[in-house]
Amino acid sequence: MCKISHIFYLLILALLLLPTNSSAQINTDQMMRMGQNMIYFGDYELAIQCFNRVIEAKPRTERAYLFRAIALLNLDDYIGAEADASRSIEINPFITDSYEVRGVARQNLGDFNGAVKDYDQALNLLRDNRNLLFNKALAQEASGNPEAALATFNHIVETSPSYDNAYIGRAKVELTLNDTVAALADLNHAIEINKNLPNAYILRAGILIDQKGDFAAALEDTDAAIKLLPTMSGLYINRAYLRYNLDDYFGAMADYDYAITLDPTNPTAYFNRGLLRSEVADNDKAIADFSTVLRIDPNDVRSLYNRAMLYRTTRNYDKAIADINKVIEAFPDMSAPVFFRFEIYDEMGNKSQAMRDYDKAMALAKKEKIDFDLNKNSAANSSDNDASLTDKDANPNSTNSTEHSPEENAEIFANRFSLLITADNELDQEQEFNNKNIRGKVQDYNVNISMQQPFMLSYYSSPTELAPTTYFMQEIENLNSTRALRMLIQIVNNEPTLDDPDIVSRHLESINYYNSYLATHQPRAVDYFGRGMDQMILCNYEAAVADFSKAIELAPDFTLAYFARANALTKLLQLAIADSSAGSSYHTHMARIRNIFADYDKVSEYSPRSPFAHYNKGILYADLGDLDAALAEFSKAIELKYDFGEAYYNRGFVYYKSGNKKDGSADLSRAGQLGITQSYNLLKRMK
Repeated sequence: MCKISHIFYLLILALLLLPTNSSAQINTDQMMRMGQNMIYFGDYELAIQCFNRVIEAKPRTERAYLFRAIALLNLDDYIGAEADASRSIEINPFITDSYEVRGVARQNLGDFNGAVKDYDQALNLLRDNRNLLFNKALAQEASGNPEAALATFNHIVETSPSYDNAYIGRAKVELTLNDTVAALADLNHAIEINKNLPNAYILRAGILIDQKGDFAAALEDTDAAIKLLPTMSGLYINRAYLRYNLDDYFGAMADYDYAITLDPTNPTAYFNRGLLRSEVADNDKAIADFSTVLRIDPNDVRSLYNRAMLYRTTRNYDKAIADINKVIEAFPDMSAPVFFRFEIYDEMGNKSQAMRDYDKAMALAKKEKIDFDLNKNSAANSSDNDASLTDKDANPNSTNSTEHSPEENAEIFANRFSLLITADNELDQEQEFNNKNIRGKVQDYNVNISMQQPFMLSYYSSPTELAPTTYFMQEIENLNSTRALRMLIQIVNNEPTLDDPDIVSRHLESINYYNSYLATHQPRAVDYFGRGMDQMILCNYEAAVADFSKAIELAPDFTLAYFARANALTKLLQLAIADSSAGSSYHTHMARIRNIFADYDKVSEYSPRSPFAHYNKGILYADLGDLDAALAEFSKAIELKYDFGEAYYNRGFVYYKSGNKKDGSADLSRAGQLGITQSYNLLKRMK
């Protein structure tokens, strides 16, 4: 596969229009590279437009189909990805990545056997490739062939003994095959290799609970998973379950509260919190929690039954009857809910209705006893095999309640519907890729905490509820007021993923306009700047740098041109560092970094009240490991803009990194108040 790294050191990546007798012909090589850049930075829809143009010009360009398949894969269009990968293979059957992409597409479409065949074809060309083998094992397991999956995982472990994900994958298969001892050993080994594997902690906690009843050890693993996945509400639900079993009522309640904060529509958190509240006779709040569950799912029988019990306790008999009637509708052949209704009517003094329900409950109990005797063996086997807490909760028949009286059945039924429910937190195992550029940047499931992004000049922004507008910069206001550019400039650090198919055409047409204008008019700095901005939107960074440099040559005090050139150089640096096969030397990287700092210094020279150059320099210093310099730059940015939330967040992040938790916590708290919501998750994780 032509790696994306090749684009970093070739010449200009823009679309060149070459005149012919009848039409314009595109430079397909440069269009391909533009599309590959767009894939790296996550602009998949725009990348597809680039590859469409290549295919229109040269229909047998196999790599255009391959890269379009990669973009479609990132957009979850697995049907389109499979079709494009197949076309790439049809044109050239010797490109390994085409089989890999088609295998992933087929795997997501449920064609697991087809995926295995594709991975095998790729493995013919890349023997013992651990990522291809990993995907093959996942497909084998999903196809219902755990023995084959286990054999594949064994091969991965033999050939790549330090590959942590292989041990987790093998542990899952071993659990499927009921080999708990081997699964636990694999999870322990995976954690020894890499302590940042949330799935390993989650799976191990499950084994510790189910097989050993070791709630304390399971709690330690759940704590570790929460540190890695601080926004996953289900982990707090499960930790609450563990804390409850360890008699930590207040800790359990706090976890349910936080789970609801993270996910206000999570019925399990509300249900479990309702159970805890009812346990301490906080009846009104418990009723409110069960009512919330029923607003989410009006047919939740557990909540109906528990709310009916609370309504009975608080002597709200009419509502209790209404709820238990719905339970009886769900289980018309069970004696327990009917007997419960008898008790309510009896307390109400409605003796005639109470006796009718009592007689009905007795008749149902007799029928249950007869049915139980006739099906005793099968029922016993079913009960023995039902080891799932959630399954038991969902099915009151999972107990041999028919051996008891209606009164005892009612108590068993109530107990069954009053068990805490755990959440399924296990992360789906993601496919691994031989070529890391297949997925762009959209599947970072290891949950790395990072700083806020640098500020960029752009035509587009992605406002949020807490940040509905972009930041102000006087030079931008001045330039926009002249209407010299074809679009308005903004300064943003949340550039959106561009998904309008017309965007490529719009900016290519704008480049053509500037080409024509510059060829026929006296060159102006603003025209080179405008064309550079179009080039940057199209990920054509080398061309953008050239245009910004030309603008600076014509207007040495053009502040925004320095800022934009630093932006483009930063993008080029990111691309070069991202691909180790690009061949760039340390000196090349450092020269580019020095040029970036020089441009930001010029911005500060011509715009001394602007905080953005200092902020961006702080990020660069932090990335280079110079934490003192980073803190100084972020502090200068905050001095210039007292409500600069992103700068507080990044300074807090660097404080934490340097071991200063006190100042780091203070900065993150301030950032959260200024609308940087990620601050609270980082604060909790650091605590």
